[in-house]
Amino acid sequence: MESKSPRLGHIIAITTVLCWGGTFINTKFLLLGGLQPQEIFVIRFLLAYISIWFISPHRLMCDNWKDEALMLLLGISGGSMYFLSENMAVGITYVNNVAFIVCTAPLITTCIAIAMVKSVKASPKLIIGSLIALMGVGVVIFNGHFVLHLNPLGDILALTAAFCWAIYSILMKRASSRYGSIFITRKVFFYGLLTIMPVFIFKPWQFPLSGFARPEIWINLLFLGFVASFVCFMLWSWAIGQIGAMKTSNYVYLNPITTVVVSALFLNEPMTTIAYLGSALILTGVYIANKAKGI
Repeated sequence: MESKSPRLGHIIAITTVLCWGGTFINTKFLLLGGLQPQEIFVIRFLLAYISIWFISPHRLMCDNWKDEALMLLLGISGGSMYFLSENMAVGITYVNNVAFIVCTAPLITTCIAIAMVKSVKASPKLIIGSLIALMGVGVVIFNGHFVLHLNPLGDILALTAAFCWAIYSILMKRASSRYGSIFITRKVFFYGLLTIMPVFIFKPWQFPLSGFARPEIWINLLFLGFVASFVCFMLWSWAIGQIGAMKTSNYVYLNPITTVVVSALFLNEPMTTIAYLGSALILTGVYIANKAKGI
């Protein structure tokens, strides 16, 4: 059995989320470039799947069909269903709504774990830390203007994405206790690709092959496929195995911090005082929540 490295697990989880926080910018460029959400997902996961075979052992199947079904659920919840719901929500409702609702994933993870896992208790530190972090997310995303423009379909899709990620985090804890992070990640990519295919029956592929010659297209796709998927998904599953689904999931609250920093660097959107305040609240909330016992 692999020895636990809690401190490194926290560092890896933070690094992974900070990387994911900037992927909205990449996806935005690709959507503006003419790619559909499901097309972005297929290319992203296909690049990651090809990459992982260079380091993956030759084992193809799990020990039993029950575990294979678990991998299928991981591919759906953390792959096809999550990304399709999130990207479709961005196209329907306000981006601020989507960003805020998706960041409720750690809170949903906490609620599900409390309801289903006997060892997880709703301690005051966990509840207070989660609420402070979520408040910080709201401050950063809405920049002090707490106006949520409701769009039922888009908001439901965003909530679906958050719920999917919560399920993925909890299932990943179970899978990581039985299999290595590389094997699990390869399975997630495979089943994610497999379960997205029916979407193309209703929304056929439209992006022309000639479009991939454009630097803004292939550079962003390479980053999403190799770094944000291949590398980050392996690191995330490893971190869950080290520090648990609850603590790892809490770091999702850090996503908006990266988003505002990347926006400041690449989109010339300055960091405001409100953004600094919100970031401080997020960091404080995550610290308090991860200090809670029993998670």
